[in-house]
Amino acid sequence: MPAKSRAQQKAAGAALAAKRGDMPKSQLQGASKEMYETMSEAELEELAETDRKGLPERKA
Repeated sequence: MPAKSRAQQKAAGAALAAKRGDMPKSQLQGASKEMYETMSEAELEELAETDRKGLPERKA
């Protein structure tokens, strides 16, 4: 499933980085922390790789 907003795509990227060990889990906040705890690495990768072009900053 592709990301529906740029904010969702960024949060997924941060959660994915923490899952892979590229950044500490303690730096996650809000949506990215929840995504880290509830989503698999494959799901996070799918959201994070969504092209930002044409996405709204935030979903209405």
